[in-house]
Amino acid sequence: MTTPLRAAVVGVGYLGAFHAQKYAELPGVELVGVVDRDVARAEKVAAEVGCAPFTDVRDVLGRIDCASLAVPTTEHHRIATVLLEADIDVLVEKPITTSGEEGRALVELAARRGRILQVGHLERFNPAIQSLAGVIAQPRFIECHRLAPFVERGTEVDVVLDLMIHDLDIILSVVDGDVVSAEAVGVPVLSENVDIANARLRFSCGTIANVTASRVALKRERKIRFFQSDTYVSVDYGARNIRILRRSGPAQAGSLPKIDMEEKAFDDADPLFDEIEAFVRSVRTREKPLVDGETAVRVLEVAERLRAAMSTMDAGAGSADVPDPERG
Repeated sequence: MTTPLRAAVVGVGYLGAFHAQKYAELPGVELVGVVDRDVARAEKVAAEVGCAPFTDVRDVLGRIDCASLAVPTTEHHRIATVLLEADIDVLVEKPITTSGEEGRALVELAARRGRILQVGHLERFNPAIQSLAGVIAQPRFIECHRLAPFVERGTEVDVVLDLMIHDLDIILSVVDGDVVSAEAVGVPVLSENVDIANARLRFSCGTIANVTASRVALKRERKIRFFQSDTYVSVDYGARNIRILRRSGPAQAGSLPKIDMEEKAFDDADPLFDEIEAFVRSVRTREKPLVDGETAVRVLEVAERLRAAMSTMDAGAGSADVPDPERG
C-alpha cells in the first residue's frame, strides 16, 4: 500500500450516497469530499461519511486522484469530461452517456489523457453472474426480465437506458457474435419516456435474446435465463442465486433423460463494494477495468439500435409483445 488514493463522489443522490459509503470503508482510500448541487444533500452525506461537502465539481479538481460520477445520465458526458481533462480517473455510472457519440468522445479523451475510465455495470460484479464463468458456452436462447415499481429516479432517460442496459451488457459479455438484427416495442406509461419495453436481438452466431424491462411493474423481478445444448441456467440477480440443470445421460426407453441440478446462493455479497474496490485497484495498477469505456460504448450502441427500432405507442394500445406490468 502506498500513499492513500484521494477520492470524491460527484452526485450523492440515492446511488451516489452508497458510493460514498463504500469509499469511506475502503482501506488505502481517503474520501476527500462529496459533490452535489443540492447543498443540504451534500452536507448530509458528507457528515455521514466524514468528508467535506462541495457544490461544484471544479472545487475538487487538484484535490483528488479518482472519482465516482453518479449524476443524471444527461450530465455524464459534461462532468466526466471535466474530470478526465483534469487527469482524474473516473468511475461513471451506467450508461456511460446518453449517446454512442458522447461515449466514444469520453473513451478517446480517457485514452489521450492516460486515464482509467470504468463504467458501473453493476451486474458484472454480482457473484451469481461471476460464477457462470465456464458454465455458459454458446447459448442458443437467452431470456431476461427486469421489472421494478415506478420511481422518478432515472426517468430522464427511457427504460432501455435505465434498466434494460444491465441485461444488454451481460448478454454481450457471454455471446460470441455480433448483433445482426434488433427489434423492439415500447410504451411511455407514467413518464414522458418509454417505461416498458420488449426487445429481440439476433446474433451472427445464431443466438437469440428476448429482453424485457419495465419500471411500471407492481412487483420487482430481475432474472436472466440461458438455454444451451444439454444445459439450462437460471440466474436471479436480486436473490443472488443460480440454478443449473444439465442432461447427464441419454433417455432410456420409455423414460425421460437423467437431469442433474445444481443450486448456489451468494447471500453475503456486496457487488457495489466489489465494483468500487476493482476501480481503485485499476487506478493503482493502471490495469484495464472489467467494464471499460469501450465495452460500455458497445452496449450503448446496441441500446441505440433498439431505441431506433422501437415502435412507441400509446399506453392503452396494447400488444401481445408488451410485457405484463403485474408479472413477478
